[in-house]
Amino acid sequence: MEFKKKKLKDTITHTIRFSGDTYDKICKLAEENDISFNAVVNQIVEYFLDSKSGE
Repeated sequence: MEFKKKKLKDTITHTIRFSGDTYDKICKLAEENDISFNAVVNQIVEYFLDSKSGE
């Protein structure tokens, strides 16, 4: 999965909880790809949802 730098047009603030391990993995991906934590989370969710729509 390739991460892209892009600004979201329409955003909604919502609090979610992650396990410590998951949080650390997301932080590492964000740092390695020079993008924000939120951008990583949004792209992971979009990728999953796109893959599920093709089933």
